[in-house]
Amino acid sequence: MVTVTNYTSRQRKDGTTFQVLELTGGVELVQSQETGKFYATARRTTIPCTFDENIAKGLVGTQMKGDVVRVQVDAYDFTNPKTGEVIKLQHSYAYSPEGSTELIGSSRVESLQMA
Repeated sequence: MVTVTNYTSRQRKDGTTFQVLELTGGVELVQSQETGKFYATARRTTIPCTFDENIAKGLVGTQMKGDVVRVQVDAYDFTNPKTGEVIKLQHSYAYSPEGSTELIGSSRVESLQMA
């Protein structure tokens, strides 16, 4: 299951706006490659929608069947906001609806989520 945790307005090249829903998967434990310690995190991605801002706002908290999955992508630079370290990543996250082989959305890593 994933949860709609936020929504954001985005702008198209022609200047019009549309909404995207932020989906967050379940909590998982990941082991740090540097320290060997475990931390809790959750995968996040955004998907476009046809809803206006009021409806998108009302969907926050809604759960949907499926998972946020890791997807291989072309390499890109990510700057750790806490340390300033720039690392090269080759993955993003997408929504995989339950029972479907299609992936929706694709979000690069934008922040580190450690709890």
